[in-house]
Amino acid sequence: MNWDDTTDTPAPERLVGSVADREDQAVEAALRPKDLDEFIGQEKVREQLDLVLRAARARGATADHVLLSGAPGLGKTTLSMIIAAEMGAPIRITSGPAIQHAGDLAAILSSLQEGEVLFLDEIHRMSRPAEEMLYMAMEDFRVDVIVGKGPGATAIPLELPPFTLVGATTRAGLLPPPLRDRFGFTAHMEFYEPAELERVIHRSASLLDVEIEADGAAEIAGRSRGTPRIANRLLRRVRDYAQVKADGLITRDIAAAALAVYEVDARGLDRLDRGVLEALLKLFGGGPVGLSTLAVAVGEERETVEEVAEPFLVREGLLARTPRGRVATPAAWAHLGLTPPRSQAAGNGQQNLFGT
Repeated sequence: MNWDDTTDTPAPERLVGSVADREDQAVEAALRPKDLDEFIGQEKVREQLDLVLRAARARGATADHVLLSGAPGLGKTTLSMIIAAEMGAPIRITSGPAIQHAGDLAAILSSLQEGEVLFLDEIHRMSRPAEEMLYMAMEDFRVDVIVGKGPGATAIPLELPPFTLVGATTRAGLLPPPLRDRFGFTAHMEFYEPAELERVIHRSASLLDVEIEADGAAEIAGRSRGTPRIANRLLRRVRDYAQVKADGLITRDIAAAALAVYEVDARGLDRLDRGVLEALLKLFGGGPVGLSTLAVAVGEERETVEEVAEPFLVREGLLARTPRGRVATPAAWAHLGLTPPRSQAAGNGQQNLFGT
């Protein structure tokens, strides 16, 4: 039950989407772990963060600024709340897109209490003027408020109480180096192993008062794309199926049958993912094929295929991006139970990957 992303984003249309909708946010609020001992997974991050927080408490000081990066749904917001709880401090939550002017940031900073934790989600989407103001606030706990315009403008220095900024980003590469360098602790959130997701599912099932067998949890975990948020969403849908179609107990067979109804296969691929693979294999012989052509073939926008379907397919080793276009891997043919053309079967891995 480690999640993130509390920004106002559109509700996901996919059961395996990693963006939280309103239902997710409501359930996650009840399931979030309250301290580092309850937090499942991310062992290295937890160990390092525990040292940072313990040292700060021993000194009687605020914790260093923290930067958390990683895909949506892995626990960045949860960790920010745990940081505040461990430090015994209140937390203020906002997001980069909500701060479009330096004045917006100045208003938030000037109202912080001493030791308060400011969680800034999607920090890479903050406006440049606000970003430059944040440099001084993080380093010197001071901001300059500009009063007036033109030659008569005056900068009034405003002292800030010590605070801890927790920044979260799904695209750490977009953060400018001066901002990254001002964080005392940075951590990258990794995707979860199936065994870790099983523990997440068992804990969530207990809190939701859902009966689940070990093999049922394993079945759900294997289709959750390494993401706790998706695991919990699948658990809720399987729970619904078990209550309507069975006696409420989630077994492996019940989980598999429920997820078949929702078109989530054994590797976590949904309708869109399989549509992209089937078009690539059946219409274009495994590629290479251009992204725009592939998008037309599946009846989706180019951006949808590139940003929604492709990342997981690439991470699963089912699709490769090459200079000549998208290429299916042998694993993609095997997953869909298709036989590759003789030319591909005879080709070596380097030919398949780079199309040379």
